[in-house]
Formats: sequence, structure tokens, C-alpha cells
Amino acid sequence: MKWGVSFVACALTVSVVAGVFASSACAADTPRGQTVANANACMGCHAVDRKLVGPSFQQISAKYKGDVQAPAKLSRKVKEGGSGVWGMIPMPAHQSMSDADIHAVVDWVLAGAPSK
Repeated sequence: MKWGVSFVACALTVSVVAGVFASSACAADTPRGQTVANANACMGCHAVDRKLVGPSFQQISAKYKGDVQAPAKLSRKVKEGGSGVWGMIPMPAHQSMSDADIHAVVDWVLAGAPSK
């Protein structure tokens, strides 16, 4: 009996470890900007390809295409919040986000919010 219990425990451990590696592989495939956006509630108001409360990330990318000042403008907008560019609904400030996380999201959005 003891062998059977050990075998089951070992098989369960292998399954859990394999699942962790599979999750890590999927997370590694997700762009950092998308991961940060998911973790900071950005997806509550924005979607990649359709307007929700705010514009889609693809709309933002199209609007700022070719604007060399876009990264700085959008980083400031994320940090400080604001309204008027896309309508009257204000975007809240995200002052607790690190500058590195903001830049990751902004760069991802300006790249068209790719899934990989």
C-alpha cells in the first residue's frame, strides 16, 4: 500500500510541476505590455479591438501612428489621467504604476496591441 500512495503523490507532483511549466510558457508568450495591462485593470475600460468605456488599443495605435511624441504623451496620460481626447468620460490616473510598467503598456499599445 505504501508504494501506491507514494506513486500517487509522485504522479500528482509531476502533474502540478508540468502545469506550472505550461503556465509559465504561456505567460512567456504574452507580451509584457499586455500582462501589465491585465494586471492594472486597463482591460476594464479598454479592449484590444473594440471600444468599451474608452477607445480600443488598436484605435489608440492608429491615432498616434507616426507621432514621435506619442510615447511621452500617452505615458503622461496613463500616469495623470485626463479627458477630452476620446470623449467626456475621464480616464483615471494610474499614479501607483511604475514608469517601467507604463512604458511597457504604452509601447505595446503603440505597436497595435499584438498578442505575441
